[in-house]
Amino acid sequence: MAKIFWVSADGMDPWESRKKRVTSALEAGADAVLVNPGEGKKVKELGNIKVIGDDAKAKFITIKNKEDELKAAKDASSETVVVSTTDWTVIPLENMIAAKQKKHGVLIARVSTPEDAKLAFETLETGVDGIMFDGKVSDISKIREIIDKMGSMKMQLVATKITNVKSVGMGDRVCVDTCSLFENGEGMLVGSASSGLFLVHAETIESEYVAARPFRVNAGPVHAYTLLPNGKTEYLSELKSGDEIMAVDFKGNTRTLIIGRMKIEKRPMILVEADAGGKKISTILQNAETIRLTRKDGKAISVAQLKKGDEILAYVEEGGRHFGMAIKETIKEK
Repeated sequence: MAKIFWVSADGMDPWESRKKRVTSALEAGADAVLVNPGEGKKVKELGNIKVIGDDAKAKFITIKNKEDELKAAKDASSETVVVSTTDWTVIPLENMIAAKQKKHGVLIARVSTPEDAKLAFETLETGVDGIMFDGKVSDISKIREIIDKMGSMKMQLVATKITNVKSVGMGDRVCVDTCSLFENGEGMLVGSASSGLFLVHAETIESEYVAARPFRVNAGPVHAYTLLPNGKTEYLSELKSGDEIMAVDFKGNTRTLIIGRMKIEKRPMILVEADAGGKKISTILQNAETIRLTRKDGKAISVAQLKKGDEILAYVEEGGRHFGMAIKETIKEK
């Protein structure tokens, strides 16, 4: 489950001085803000974000003794509970996280520094479900960075050898245009079978034919799979504006990007097959010079230049998937 990120902007200071906390929370992509009663309308004038008390309900508990700790753990088993203390230590968090595990409630720690936020997220490995940040305005963006790093997966990519490249006629090709810019050596994992996904390079490279489109991955046909940030696969045809996709670089580092639009057009297609340690994997891509796969050094190679024996990066998975979720089952896809 994605970690919850709340920001507090309540208190005795005038609204104009607290407003900066709300705008910083909006800019950092926080999930909700806490303001004084009656200030929800002012928040909505600044942007679309949930207001705690209006749009999101929570119980607040200050941990002063063992009794408070036990009450917080009990309530967090079925409700959303924000816990705070004047002296955060690992032990109270450990006890509350352990007591809450496998329950349906939400445990949120109120913290005032990025260091405390990191500690809260890492305690007992699973950490709290989220944090409410009441520290410096300048640190709000740092909390977002901590959450993003926690949510990113590290992919184990392998070098595979091309065994076959051939034209296969026309098909419906999908371009994924994101709200962010890709870097060189970065793209999306795409393949005809979920067990073998090629690192399709983003269109960050200019050619004599077209300008670079660094926000785009020309990913492949409508039937192809891509791996998402939640670890599931999804057909390219099912993606839509506003969905999250996973960007992957040649070192296996990942980040989450938002889809701005999907573009599906009929184009000539090319079949690419490779050997991954004795396992055959394949994908179909648009047959064009601007469509590229990725080498282990991060450099892109056009499908127009691809030949038998070339080494390109892929993600290879054992077992199968059911409705996009990995399962331990023998499934053959050809």
